[in-house]
Parts: sequence; C-alpha cells; structure tokens
Amino acid sequence: MSRIVVQKFGGSSVADVEKIRKVAARVKARRDEGWQLVVVVSAMGDTTDELLGLAKKISADPPRRELDMLLTCGERISMALLSMALHEQGVPAISFTGSQSGIITDTAHAQARIIEVKPARLEEALGNGKVVIVAGYQGVSKHREVTTLGRGGSDTTAVALAAALGADCEIYSDVDGVFTADPRVVPSAKKLEALTHEEMQELASAGAKVLNAQAVEFAREKGIVIHARSTHTAGTGTRVELSTASTSRVKGVTCETDVWVMAVQGAPERLLEVLDGAQVKARNVLFDAGGRTMVVVPTQDIHGPQALRAKLPEGVEVLEDHGTVTCVGTGLNADFSIVRRALGVAAGLGAPVAGAYASALQLTLITKREQVKALTKKLHEELIG
Repeated sequence: MSRIVVQKFGGSSVADVEKIRKVAARVKARRDEGWQLVVVVSAMGDTTDELLGLAKKISADPPRRELDMLLTCGERISMALLSMALHEQGVPAISFTGSQSGIITDTAHAQARIIEVKPARLEEALGNGKVVIVAGYQGVSKHREVTTLGRGGSDTTAVALAAALGADCEIYSDVDGVFTADPRVVPSAKKLEALTHEEMQELASAGAKVLNAQAVEFAREKGIVIHARSTHTAGTGTRVELSTASTSRVKGVTCETDVWVMAVQGAPERLLEVLDGAQVKARNVLFDAGGRTMVVVPTQDIHGPQALRAKLPEGVEVLEDHGTVTCVGTGLNADFSIVRRALGVAAGLGAPVAGAYASALQLTLITKREQVKALTKKLHEELIG
C-alpha cells in the first residue's frame, strides 16, 4: 500500500485563489509519485484576524463557544476551495471538518487540546483513492461542541493526524525551515538542519512563528518527526525530532513584543486565579529582585483585554511597553556562562532587564520593547555568531 503523508499549509500559502491552485498542483505532483495524501489547511490569509475583528465589534469579551463557532468558518472555506481546485486538476478529493475527521478534544473553548483521533472516515476516503483535505485548528469535544485548538492549531491537527495514521508529517510555510533567529530581525540568521522537539517547543512558546508549541509537544509524545519546509522553494527544510547530533548550546534566539507583562508585589495567587478564570495561559511566571512576581502572557491569547484588565486585582501593574528575548538550546544552563554573557550583553546595550527566567532549555529576559530587536541581534551575534 502507498505510504501516507500529512501535509499542512498555512494561511499565507492559501491566501488567494492563485495560491490555492499552486498548492493543489503541488499536492497533485506528490500524489503522482505514489503517495496517499491528507492535507491540512489553515484559514486564508488574514481571515482569522478579520473574523476576530468582527467579534470584537460585537463584544469586548465574546463567549468562547460562539467565538469557536465563528472562527472555524475560515478553515472550512480553505478546505472546500482546495478540494475544488484538485477536482479541476483531475484529482479526486474530499474535504472534512475537524469533527468529521474524528478529532476529539477536551472542553476548553478557544484553546482545546486533542485527546483522541478516530480517523475512520479519512482511512475510508484514502482507501477509495481520494486526497483528503482537513480543516485545521478545530475539533469536537466529548460534549459534541465545536472547539478550536488555539492560534497555530492547524499544526497540531496535522501532527495528531500523522500519529493516528502512522504517516509522515510536513509543515509548509513561507520560509524553508527554522532559523537561528527571525531573519527579519537578524539578517545573519542561518537555517537549522535539525532541532529536538524540546528545543523547537521552547522556541515556539517564546515567539518563533514557524511551528506551534502544542503541535511540537504532541509530536514529541507520539514520536513524530516534523519536516518544516517552504511552500515556494525546494529547500531541505528543518527536521524536528527526538534527538540531534548538534553540540551547540544555543540553537536560537527569538523575541516577542506582543505580550502583557503583569507584575504584582508579593503573593501572586489572586492574579493567577483571575487568569485561570479568564482562561488565559501564562507563558512565564518569574520573580524579580524587588520581590515582584511577573507573569508573561501573549496578547493573542487574551480574547477580551478590556474585560480582563477590569478584573485584575488591585496592585497589579501591566507593563505593556515591555517584551521578551529568549535564548534556547539543550544544556543552555548547564553552568552560568550563558546567563552571565547574556546579562553582560544587555548591560552593554543599556537594555534594562526587568526580569529573567532560566530553565534547562531556555533563558528569557524581559526588557523595554524598544530594546527587544537590538538585544536579539546582539545576543545572536554573541552566542551563535
């Protein structure tokens, strides 16, 4: 029997009709090589942001269930159009929503996690010689409610389906793999041939946009190798796998400015309780030298910012003029040399470090937003070259 490959194409790859036709041609060429294909698609271009904008015009804090009902429309548009494009090129294809594909999630609207995949309909369609198109980013809960998997969740859809089908997994975007930094911020950034799941998960959590952090976590748990490739070129891409032969302590430097840094003096329990109640997940929780607790939250995970701000306990300060710079690598903090060098670089730039977080795989510095790009470039130069 032919081998199965799951391919995922992001929003920029299916942003308009001409790009959808090009993706269809690429899928057809792969099928002609003898592969069975399951193709996961994101919403076209900025569709998700546009739908979110509509929701915000109606409500400052939309109900999560209704938000899921709205946002899943974007991927359904993409899946149907790509299926039509394949039919036009003589390829039998069929499209399925997340629920039709058997993607079962927990009940957490807007940030659901996949708990089971039942791919019977996909397997039947593949057995009938069809290319299967799946709407990414979505599933159905055990209570039969439509759910979404959080921003970038189409990656998670692809990895979950690859695990369920025993398939290869390829994630396509505008860039040929994962780089040591965002080339738009650090022009000297170089492509990485391979990363461990843990390293990629840390980079994704800290702001790198190539892969979704939950998808990488799922791939690590299931032992799935992810191939991150370009939609537009035939480069080698990056392999994300269980282990690599690299001995470099710092693999990448990434940054994020679209965050809230919430600071509170003393015990943070009340703040964390409010965040849990609003279904807002923190990226980092850290402590500064002045005894403050600092909680870093990406703004894309806050669906009702005005409503959340109104609920914050007295004494919580939102540092909206701050961002994060993160270094990632296996054994990065085996000793204090990387931390010392990073803090020295920040001091040399005059970039005040409001807080720092260190683990076995990452070092995150919080600094003023206007200093984020300069600190990213200088740390890349100092620690990677």
